[in-house]
Amino acid sequence: MEKVIFDTDPGIDDSMAILFAAACPEIKLLGLTTIFGNTTLEGTTKNALFLKEKFNLDYDVAMGEETPLFIRAGKCPSFVHGDNGLGNIKLPDIDLSKIHHLRAPEYIISKVREFPHEVTIMCVGRLTNLAKALMLDPDLAPLIKKVIIMGGAFGHHGAFGNVTPFAEANIAGDPHAADLVYTSELNIDTVGLDVTQEVIMNESYLQKLRDNCHKAGPFIYEISRFYYDFHKKSAGLDGFYVHDSSAVMCLVRPDLYTFEEGPVRVVCTGPAAGHTIQKTSTKAYPKDEWASSKALCKVAVEVNAQGFLDHYFKVLEVF
Repeated sequence: MEKVIFDTDPGIDDSMAILFAAACPEIKLLGLTTIFGNTTLEGTTKNALFLKEKFNLDYDVAMGEETPLFIRAGKCPSFVHGDNGLGNIKLPDIDLSKIHHLRAPEYIISKVREFPHEVTIMCVGRLTNLAKALMLDPDLAPLIKKVIIMGGAFGHHGAFGNVTPFAEANIAGDPHAADLVYTSELNIDTVGLDVTQEVIMNESYLQKLRDNCHKAGPFIYEISRFYYDFHKKSAGLDGFYVHDSSAVMCLVRPDLYTFEEGPVRVVCTGPAAGHTIQKTSTKAYPKDEWASSKALCKVAVEVNAQGFLDHYFKVLEVF
């Protein structure tokens, strides 16, 4: 069973991914480490605790970082996820005293040190928590089994960005943290917009989830109303892109993806800040900022979209 720390900013699509991960028999969720993003840090942490209590899930919740490493945090995208991050559904009062005593970077270090070479860290938000953990413990990276990142866009299928013409939201939200992660001694799989925008859950599929996946389906349908409306208005979709659940699928069904290997760097400043660039060529250059990267990086470039949707439903149906 895969031991997983889920680094997240719940978030409608984050919540769908968390429930998917909790339902996967291959995954043992050790903890959710929260990050600012889809709503405030307090809000994402409360949402993580809410999911734990509502669905009787067994994981720690460790509160993470509230600001990026070097840039300003910016505003929460309430127009995408609602003011509370969960599509403005009514939420109960959540007691933040139930969070883990360690902050997220220290929690990551603690669990990786407790289970060396066994922990996969799944990052579906800004990479600030993981970057801070690597900064606090420079010897940590080789002890992490794998990192799976939902983020970035590499130009496949015309995908370059969703918050700027050349940057995806999670990477643009803290580009310095992302570049630090991508140049450390980590084994990294990345599912970016190149593949997440190829998987769409339409209204018919969402209704099927609601009617057949009795534990999580009705909740997913409820929170997805706001998200569905955003995608309909902004992209003309009957449905929405499946971003964060792609990180979970990459772990449990890597056969559904085609990957390209090569080091990744992130543009940190200027109009292209947050742009992710993978070098797949082995050609030597007089100056090459990719050549010194120690990370083993694989980027998903193709996905079996129908296989994805079928497996997601299959897992949630028996949850």
